[in-house]
Amino acid sequence: MECAIEERNNVSVPDVPKLSAWFWSPWYAKLWWAAIPVWWIGMAASTRVDALEAFYRGGFAGYLNVLFFPMTALMALGVGYFRQRLDNFVGQGDGVPLSDEDAEAFFAQHSRDELARSMERWRAQSNPMDPRSGPLWIGNPMNPNNPGYINPHTGKHR
Repeated sequence: MECAIEERNNVSVPDVPKLSAWFWSPWYAKLWWAAIPVWWIGMAASTRVDALEAFYRGGFAGYLNVLFFPMTALMALGVGYFRQRLDNFVGQGDGVPLSDEDAEAFFAQHSRDELARSMERWRAQSNPMDPRSGPLWIGNPMNPNNPGYINPHTGKHR
């Protein structure tokens, strides 16, 4: 029992990238985070200083508002972090290519699965009693949502 527990604890866990390394380490991230408070302090000061007010009311300042919005920085700087984080979920293969027989079997199974999916879609789209058929279902008088529907059990409209 101890041996199984020890073996389970020795399983290597993929290294998870540190979020702070992506948001604070590169020079452009440090520069961006340092510029954000400067921008917003300048905007607050523009309520008192007329020269700043003229600049902050301009169209270019509108684009800079988006650029220096903290959520924009989080999204832009987080792309690399989340890409690496998601790449860690998929384990790397052992580097052995498939043999010709395995590749042929995989392709044949994939072809059969794709044919089965396309036939299921075709059957659904051509069946007037299937809601996935679109206009056939909408215009079908046997559709309970159709205004002309007559209940076969009672013989009455709706």
